[in-house]
Amino acid sequence: MEKLIEKAGILIEALPFIRTFYGKTFVIKYGGAAQVEESLKDSFAQDVVLLNFIGIKPVIVHGGGPKISQTMKRMGKEPTFIEGQRVTDRETMDIVEMVLGGLVNKEIVALINNHGGKAVGLSGKDGGLIKAKKKLLRKAAEKGEEELIDIGLVGEVESVDPDILDSIERGGFIPVISPIGAGSRGEAFNINADYVASAIAGALQAEKFILLTDVQGIMDKKGEVISTVPKKGIKKLVDNGTIAGGMLPKVQACTRALDAGVKKTHIVDGRIPHCLLLEIFTKEGIGTEIVG
Repeated sequence: MEKLIEKAGILIEALPFIRTFYGKTFVIKYGGAAQVEESLKDSFAQDVVLLNFIGIKPVIVHGGGPKISQTMKRMGKEPTFIEGQRVTDRETMDIVEMVLGGLVNKEIVALINNHGGKAVGLSGKDGGLIKAKKKLLRKAAEKGEEELIDIGLVGEVESVDPDILDSIERGGFIPVISPIGAGSRGEAFNINADYVASAIAGALQAEKFILLTDVQGIMDKKGEVISTVPKKGIKKLVDNGTIAGGMLPKVQACTRALDAGVKKTHIVDGRIPHCLLLEIFTKEGIGTEIVG
């Protein structure tokens, strides 16, 4: 009986959060270990379906870089990166679309549907969702000048038209979006999934933008998670090296979302089962929230 009462207590603790977030949109960037390990895949899908059933509107944006590289190698094409960006010629872009828009996207859709949800797969090309432009890498050259590097069909978000997402959500469906955008001539561009998710969160004026990562959050110099960071405090943490490396683009995606009107952003450890529920429905949370 005590265990049953304890379970009831957990549900009651979640009630204020459920009431607050009912009818609100959460944009979730899905990637890392949570997208690879079978048990974590299941817990992620269960979390998303639960959010949907209690009246929250989840929108999923996924990556899939490792799967793209694996597929390229199987097809006899060696992946090439410059400053962490995949060099994407037309043949590589075909593989990117095949893997992200097909294999990875439909696997996530099937996973959510298997747990009782109603997911629909999209790419940024569908319904004019993501308008993209070519991205050029800027690299410091001699005499303080900048060198522009063409890395092919790699893009950045120019604009987001959320009409198709509004239509899908009104039908009770969960959008699952691959980070591919369309250029002015209809050409496909491969875009960083963190930035796509951030732009979509801003366009939807989402209540929350949540990034699943393979780290606990932003760590201080003692190796402890910083639970809350105001946006105005980010620069100091970058300058003193607290935020560095792979965390930089994730934090930048969060600040862009806040600038676009998102209420709150979260960086969460996707290696923890049911990390979404733990971050959203507990007072303590488990990751780092960046607030405006």
